[in-house]
Amino acid sequence: MFEKLETLPPDPILGLATAFREDPSPAKVDLSVGVYRNRSGLTPLMEAVLSAERDLIAQQSTKSYLPPAGAPAFREEIFRLVLGDAAAGLRARSAVIQAPGGCGALRLGAELVHRASPGATVLLGDPTWPNHGPLLTGGGLTLARHPYYDASRHTVDLQPMLDALERTPAGTLVLLQASCHNPTGADPDEAQWRAILEVVARRSLVPFFDIAYQGLGDDLDRDAFAIREATRHVPEVIVAVSCSKSFGLYRERTGALLVVGDDAAHARAIESQANKAARAMYSMPPGHGALIAERILGDATLAATWRKELAGMAARLRSLREAFVAAVHAARPDVDIGWLARQRGMFSLLGLPAEAVRELRERHHVYMGLDSRVNIAGLSEDNVGRVAELVAPHLQ
Repeated sequence: MFEKLETLPPDPILGLATAFREDPSPAKVDLSVGVYRNRSGLTPLMEAVLSAERDLIAQQSTKSYLPPAGAPAFREEIFRLVLGDAAAGLRARSAVIQAPGGCGALRLGAELVHRASPGATVLLGDPTWPNHGPLLTGGGLTLARHPYYDASRHTVDLQPMLDALERTPAGTLVLLQASCHNPTGADPDEAQWRAILEVVARRSLVPFFDIAYQGLGDDLDRDAFAIREATRHVPEVIVAVSCSKSFGLYRERTGALLVVGDDAAHARAIESQANKAARAMYSMPPGHGALIAERILGDATLAATWRKELAGMAARLRSLREAFVAAVHAARPDVDIGWLARQRGMFSLLGLPAEAVRELRERHHVYMGLDSRVNIAGLSEDNVGRVAELVAPHLQ
């Protein structure tokens, strides 16, 4: 049966993680895999998560399946977290389905759209997270591209993006990252988001948001601005939500698909179809992470602790960006990378040639994607100066 299968090359990002683990150098630095790290290079357990998990373990009396759509309280809390003050007015015409992480939510969303419109097209920004394409095409969607990033100015390439949306047929989905854009770190500001959503609404396009870093950019509300604004202008909005980064629940695979429909009847149909699609893929969602997240969001004390921790993580990312910019300036006063401090979240593209990226890895044990995407959280107060000195000669 399997004799014709060929061995595939490692995933570009996960392969780097393997190479990093096998590198014996004490000076190695991992700027590749997208996980938050503290000064010690560890991905920490948040105190709010630890407290909620202890209570969960002490009080739970069963490991039976969750309902097909997921833990009810988790679904309601995530809905309110993403939509804020608008949540109450939208709930009657919305469906929320728990999923195995943000990836599961993206795939489930694609499966749902494919049921409604087989072979529908989804427009992806250039560039975007590499796994967006496989997840969405795996669910039956067809891919197209629109400009997103001006690499020469390190900003959102707004007008070409708007022009592309203007030419896009009605009914096309547009995959939009709500905040902390992966891989560029460049987000539209509020005025730019309004311009994008005005075209989306006028052209009858369907926004499909990926919100994986809520709270790690500016704050929980501003990072969800685009989604909340979209619900004011278009009748249908799809959102894939991840709890991996915001709660540090990476291995628990905790997420949700949130869909705002035209009316309550549409919402019921959407939820029933999504449940059937989920049943055919993974049957029931995992419970542990969702039950932790619902405890945190549903308890005022735990929620306050979590929000404070999350704000501290976001502040540290901004501080590391500023420290890297200052260290590069000290090494290369002729190079201005102030744009990196203006970007948000965990990622940025340094704009290095591939040969420089290979040299940094092979000679200096500094690991990043071949496109020079770096995870800012892989920097630390202890290594940022060294990394800046190594990177600076290759910057333009």
